[in-house]
Amino acid sequence: MARSVFVLTGAGISAESGLGTFRDKDGQGIWARFDPMKLATPEAFTRDPDNALGFYNLRRRNLLNAKPNAAHQALARLEQALAERGGHLTLVTQNIDDLHERAGSRRVIHMHGELLKARCQHCGSVRLWAEDLSPSDVCPDCGRVGGLRPHVVWFGEMPLFMDDIDRALRRADLFVAIGTSGAVYPAAGFVAEARGYRVRTCEINLEAADNADLFDEERLGPASETVPAWVDELLGA
Repeated sequence: MARSVFVLTGAGISAESGLGTFRDKDGQGIWARFDPMKLATPEAFTRDPDNALGFYNLRRRNLLNAKPNAAHQALARLEQALAERGGHLTLVTQNIDDLHERAGSRRVIHMHGELLKARCQHCGSVRLWAEDLSPSDVCPDCGRVGGLRPHVVWFGEMPLFMDDIDRALRRADLFVAIGTSGAVYPAAGFVAEARGYRVRTCEINLEAADNADLFDEERLGPASETVPAWVDELLGA
């Protein structure tokens, strides 16, 4: 059994919890219905903060009403079981929701940030924030107005924790991508990096990702069914 497992999750793992995916092959993802350049860039926030913050306020309310599904719970179980056996799970998510944590995962790397946190553009402080954000909010740390934004990575910004992610890829025995489109970089390139490090790779998805041909193994189906089955198989190996 693999002792050091690297799991990358995307929007597909949270879709069954009622959170929409950003891209899908049917053209029904969030970015097919909304223009990200008007909502999810630093320039959009500067140009029309009410519009940008309003979009994320709606998503935050949706998240607060969502619940983890069986796929999130299975990964939390895998983390605990690997630790008990002297192994290790690195769980990296492209998702800005907190469903992995609510399912029981203890160590989650949010490479695209976290929706339930706010960051001040003036002083850089990051705080838990479950309420709506508005341009009139005052930063609790520096006292300035108009700088609070969602602590998420917008288009044109660098993903977080990339050095930590690369180190984890290098030491992994198995790389697994769950619910990812294979279209968003740098995350879509992790499978190629893993192969370069001679790490075995597996895709678990509702439908084949754009980079599916790079994986050694493919398992297709709803995440709430395929992920628990894969975890059971891995732990029984």
